[in-house]
Amino acid sequence: MRVVVADDAVILREGLARLLTEAGFEVVGLAGDAGELLDQVKASSPDVAIVDIRMPPTHTDEGLRAAKSIRQRYPDVGILVLSQHVHASYAIELLQTGTTGVGYLLKERVSDLAELAASVRRVGAGGSVLDPAVVSQLVDRRRVDDPLAGLTGREREVLALMAQGRSNKAIAERLCVTEHTIEKHSKNIFETLRLASSPDDHRRVLAVVTFLGAH
Repeated sequence: MRVVVADDAVILREGLARLLTEAGFEVVGLAGDAGELLDQVKASSPDVAIVDIRMPPTHTDEGLRAAKSIRQRYPDVGILVLSQHVHASYAIELLQTGTTGVGYLLKERVSDLAELAASVRRVGAGGSVLDPAVVSQLVDRRRVDDPLAGLTGREREVLALMAQGRSNKAIAERLCVTEHTIEKHSKNIFETLRLASSPDDHRRVLAVVTFLGAH
């Protein structure tokens, strides 16, 4: 899997490249700002672009804007955004560009090579990854008129684990229940959120997007 890494901090950028190489990825480009990132993606056609949200010149949301531009120009390129802090609004904005091949992780997760590698592979394969801290913050901010108000506590737990990109089997193991039980919870979640089954939609991600859009 071919990867481009964009971060204005040289140490983090080079460190990520080394970790990814050790994990079996082919790092085909490194960028220190949004302009370089777009040039690298155009030149190397990566499977995944790993993007820091804050890059020069203002160190605000240049990375996020570049990520959205890549989504528009190169829809087959997966986007994994890294952030120093939880910015729920950024996660919402990113997911609104599409629900496949996209992820939002805190930089602290980078220290766990297995988790980083799994996240990159999931995004590169068209899946999604949402940092547990982002999900937690959104749950804490839930309003009374939230469309998720109809979910049970256990269903909210299942939805939070879905948002982290976990499979039914992984969720079942985490919650110490059967996979069939998780399938029932998932069905209830989709019905409560009125997400009809469709071969073109990823209802797991749409469930998370429904929640994000309500805040």
